Amino acid sequence: MDRVYVYQEGFLNLLTLLKYLIANKIKPFNIKEENYEASLLEEVVDLRLSLNKNILEEIKNKLGVNVLKILYYVYLSNDNNKELIMYYFYLNALKYPDTITLRRDLKCVREALKLEKYVGSEAHKLKGFVRFKELNNKVLYAKIKATNNCLEILANHFKRRLKEEYWIIHDEARHIMAIYDKKDYYIIDDNLLKMEDNKLSKDKYEDLWLTFFKTIAIKERENKTVQRNFMPKKYWENIIEVREEK
Repeated sequence: MDRVYVYQEGFLNLLTLLKYLIANKIKPFNIKEENYEASLLEEVVDLRLSLNKNILEEIKNKLGVNVLKILYYVYLSNDNNKELIMYYFYLNALKYPDTITLRRDLKCVREALKLEKYVGSEAHKLKGFVRFKELNNKVLYAKIKATNNCLEILANHFKRRLKEEYWIIHDEARHIMAIYDKKDYYIIDDNLLKMEDNKLSKDKYEDLWLTFFKTIAIKERENKTVQRNFMPKKYWENIIEVREEK
């Protein structure tokens, strides 16, 4: 039977499993989260490994920050085969630590770099598309629906940009939230904190943004095709100026 190795949710748990498989020369048929439903021809293997809390530093010291970033961005992607791509990329990074990103002859490298770029590109766009509302308790609140799991990248960004505010970024697609308390942010399931639209106050920031957007807009230069290229339609429902225009 084909062996599918499963891991508890989380980047560190996955890296711990990958390191174990590579160290023991185990070539998995597949790697999935622990809630994976196997087919009749698959055998699920749950090793229940102890979490290696030092693995980020180990990878950073041995393979460099860039390799760690690539592994993390692949993990954040919505690709169905991301765990296997990470396994083979990690395996080959250990073989070619100084030239791994140049080894475009390897399928795992091409796939990993493609996913890193995809996640990075979406996160970059979302940094400009996030629109905050002010709640009655003066907390800033924004909704997104990302294709990839970009929430932590956005949280790190806004931790620097809005460090003096309390804010929440809600990824409705994954039912998770990043909550910032002026010191640090925390990722939680959204069922732990219910957000109701009728508790949103009239948002002076939203009005100011719409005024600014309309003021700088030059009608003669309006180009809907270019706008759609830079601002994909899937983000429109959470972008104030597009919603207002519609």
